[in-house]
Amino acid sequence: MKKKIVTFGEILFRLSKENQARLTQGRVFNGDFGGSEANVAVSLATLGDQVEYVTRVPNNAMGHAALMHLREFGLDVSHVVWGGDRLGSYFFETAAAMRNAMVVYDRKNSSFYTLKHGDILWEPVFQDATLFHCSGITCAMSKDALNTTFDALELAKSMGVEITCDINYRHNLWHYPGADAPKTLRKLMEYSSFIFGDQNEWEVGSGLKQIPFEAKDATYEINDTAYLDYFRQLRQQFPRCKRMLIALRNQLTSTHHTLTGILFAEGKLYKTRIYDINPVIDPMGCGDAFVAAFIHARMKWADDQYCLNFALSASALKNTIIGDQNLVSEAEIIANMQGKGGRIER
Repeated sequence: MKKKIVTFGEILFRLSKENQARLTQGRVFNGDFGGSEANVAVSLATLGDQVEYVTRVPNNAMGHAALMHLREFGLDVSHVVWGGDRLGSYFFETAAAMRNAMVVYDRKNSSFYTLKHGDILWEPVFQDATLFHCSGITCAMSKDALNTTFDALELAKSMGVEITCDINYRHNLWHYPGADAPKTLRKLMEYSSFIFGDQNEWEVGSGLKQIPFEAKDATYEINDTAYLDYFRQLRQQFPRCKRMLIALRNQLTSTHHTLTGILFAEGKLYKTRIYDINPVIDPMGCGDAFVAAFIHARMKWADDQYCLNFALSASALKNTIIGDQNLVSEAEIIANMQGKGGRIER
């Protein structure tokens, strides 16, 4: 029997140019859907999990198009709230050579931005749920979105639903009066049995200085002693958390990245291989792919090392896929883990 996973956040319309053109060049944009929590939901559904996605969208063509997109992957959207005037969006400019990628958000006054505290009734959502996944991005959108998230966290906790979070710190979103990213993210992390983030996000949420990741290739050696000490300090701050996962990425050029992940579980440090990815096709959503694959793996397998290997393989594959969402199967991820380059033996 499948176990339902619930995710909550804003689905966005992504607009980008072809062939690494600048946003100021040409007149044609390619459109697709994204947003961190939606990306996690789609990845999980693609891997075969039962997933419900909760959000607020406008009752117009774009809102309906967004839900049609989610339904294509088998997501349950039965508790999505209608309202507001427009769907949030973002514009993505692909990196090229020494030019970095650029993102321009258009989220202010979107349907999700104008969500009101109390719009979402969480009890029916969690009736048959086993896990609730949320992220710091949702808490950054507005005070009402923050309060709605913590309503969900409190109820999920009381109903015995496992809670996982992606720290997902986006400094340019925390604008509402009284917004306090470090304090809020720390509180979010205190609820979670599994926390994911990159080096910078863990530093914001915990206050602990990050350990540099400077891999030039796959031969780089991780400092076990430094990370064990680091995670033991984190464990004191977040005693509820059973598994802490850090994504480590070094961007050598716009299309050449090294990528790995580290897991701390039950007092033990787990490392995995370093992927030397060249060329990177599209890095958007790689962290979401990591999160989704690890959640999927932990619900299916007990071996933490295998789960970490699986999650990193999924994240590495996402770098090869255009768009926000990681449209790869479990079999492809395992084949990549086994050094087959995503090829599946039939």
